[in-house]
Amino acid sequence: MSNRRFEMYEYHQALVRMRLGESDRQIAKTGLMGRRKLAQVRETAEKQGWLVAEVSLPSDATLALFFSGRASKQPSTSSIIPYQDEVRAWVKQGIAGCTIHQALIRKYGFTGAYSSVRRFVAKIKQTPAKATVMLDFAPGEAVQVDFGAGPVITDAFTGEVIKTHFFVMTLAWSRHQYAEIVRDQKIETWLGCHRRAFEFFGGVPARVIIDNPKCAITKACYHDPEVQRSYEAFAEEYGFLISPCPPREPQKKGRVESGGEVHQNQLLADTDLSQPP
Repeated sequence: MSNRRFEMYEYHQALVRMRLGESDRQIAKTGLMGRRKLAQVRETAEKQGWLVAEVSLPSDATLALFFSGRASKQPSTSSIIPYQDEVRAWVKQGIAGCTIHQALIRKYGFTGAYSSVRRFVAKIKQTPAKATVMLDFAPGEAVQVDFGAGPVITDAFTGEVIKTHFFVMTLAWSRHQYAEIVRDQKIETWLGCHRRAFEFFGGVPARVIIDNPKCAITKACYHDPEVQRSYEAFAEEYGFLISPCPPREPQKKGRVESGGEVHQNQLLADTDLSQPP
């Protein structure tokens, strides 16, 4: 993503993730920036002491002094190796080699010939597919959250028919769950549910794995999901990383997906639908 000008908030998010311990490779996989750009940012941040937790993050004006005018001047390369993870993902989606070549030129200023891309793609297609393995997490490492369809409730006083939703947060290691019924999926509701879930569990995980709800992700994309600004600020305040699932890959959020239906049925059984919400 080096062939474009980055906004100051994107540099800010990169610094936040670096301070939370993510490597350049991990950050690049979120689509925020390419690894070469992140290496430049990290080098500058280390020299300025921005990665020290006790030091305040630089302001937008300070970031602009260091990065304004440089963000879109990333050196190009004739090698595909720095972009191999992204190229492999494109090949997996069935994208043609010529389209991949153009994408590398557009996003990274790639100067290699199409023949190098074609050979690399051919090599990938000859490699046997990797077997799917069960996701494994350490205690406190991650939670998985999602909204699901809740019961339709009739207000006993007004007769209003109300469509509801389930918010479910599942601890990835123990599979303990927090759930509540809400009336909408607005960002205010999403953040409030997070706060109450953290209070219920008595702590904050290192990472929150989400699907792609509109209240949290403004643009669902495999390589470059755009996180809602309020949610980004919320995550920074509480000190956790937002980890969106790629579109159409529910297996990466299996605990909340599989446990949600069971918990939903239990909540429905325990809920008196005749009472107003």
